Amino acid sequence: MRELRGAEGGVEERVPTGARPVRALARSPGPVPEHGPVWSPGVSRRLLARYYLPQRHTTLQGNACRLLRDGVEAYPEMLEAIRRARRSIRLETYMFVTDAVGELFGQALAEAAERGVHVKVLYDAVGSWTSRRSFFEGLRQRGVDVRAFKPFSLSRGLRHLFRRDHRKILVVDGTVAFTGGVNIAAHWAPEGQGVAWRDDVLKIEGPAVHELERRFLATWRMMFQDRLSRLKRRIRGGVRLPEPGPQRGDVGLAVLSSRRSIHRAYLHAIQRSRQSVLIAAGYFVPDRRLVAALKDAAKRGVEVSLLLNGGKSDHPILEHATRAFYEPLMSAGIRIFEWQRGVLHAKTAVVDGIWGTIGSFNLERLSLAFNHEVNAVFADPRLGRELEDSFRTDCGDCREVDLAVFLRRPLWQKAVERVLYFFRKVL
Repeated sequence: MRELRGAEGGVEERVPTGARPVRALARSPGPVPEHGPVWSPGVSRRLLARYYLPQRHTTLQGNACRLLRDGVEAYPEMLEAIRRARRSIRLETYMFVTDAVGELFGQALAEAAERGVHVKVLYDAVGSWTSRRSFFEGLRQRGVDVRAFKPFSLSRGLRHLFRRDHRKILVVDGTVAFTGGVNIAAHWAPEGQGVAWRDDVLKIEGPAVHELERRFLATWRMMFQDRLSRLKRRIRGGVRLPEPGPQRGDVGLAVLSSRRSIHRAYLHAIQRSRQSVLIAAGYFVPDRRLVAALKDAAKRGVEVSLLLNGGKSDHPILEHATRAFYEPLMSAGIRIFEWQRGVLHAKTAVVDGIWGTIGSFNLERLSLAFNHEVNAVFADPRLGRELEDSFRTDCGDCREVDLAVFLRRPLWQKAVERVLYFFRKVL
């Protein structure tokens, strides 16, 4: 046995002698070269989770997971699950837009309700403000329990307006769940049928599905049951949910719905990184702690690469604020790739090809301070490698930012970036 030590030198866990980091293999050519395995194959997934995840983040073992890219892969799987539903459907989304994709999902949900499935839909009122009320009323008439999260009301103050439900959760029959960055809208439909935004979704089967359903029901009860009902439920011991389903695979997942716990998971994994930190962020206005962690990792020799929007973001103001971070990050040795094929909306990260996260959490102020978010976090070599390969493939459709060229950008751009950086906490 030997001691496994963290970046700070403290003893974290005792591991078998054979469970040690291995030397990286020769890197292959490409925009973001591959690296060899960081840990020897004998290291257990539980031990990797103990190393890369904070101690308070408990993982649920026995899940089967599939990485789905964009609406092209995610929507057919989600619709198929809805059409096969026999007992319950829980859908929570920031955007439920009444376009072609919204109509398709609405029809599938209504048909499920009409055959006796218990269907609950929670959409954010601000995120779905362009949607037709008649659409949702039509769903209600067909048996779908569909409700808006915090409808627009200035009388309740700005904090009520800012605190939005940004989660994306679909749970069917308590046996299969989907979470990630994809909403219900044609933005994620394939090119020619929609806008083809770039995003990721994780399909989950196993005990972690139960945790996602718990998060949905907690928000539902908080919003739509009065205080007396909630008190009675607590006295009775709460609402009984179905027990977690049987194990379906070998992936351990932590389902995080606290904004600070997700942020802490990012920091902890980056601080423990040994070989690579790859982050795809549709919206990137990091706080000082995250910037410091990324720079420290790069200075230790870790490959740190960021995949960000490249001039086609749906929030151009936020994109200018992001570029205010380019110079200090690149000066520390961090590589920045700008996505060139439309809008990047992904919120994913992978460290050492082992730790990874997929969810709704953006690395910017609204997600950290206000929004309701949810992320799935794992430490699994197979899934981590798949997410890493996806990142490296995406870099082939990017333009890498050159620091020398970036420093010669027009003076007006520098001025805009500095002003927006000053107001970064309210963007």
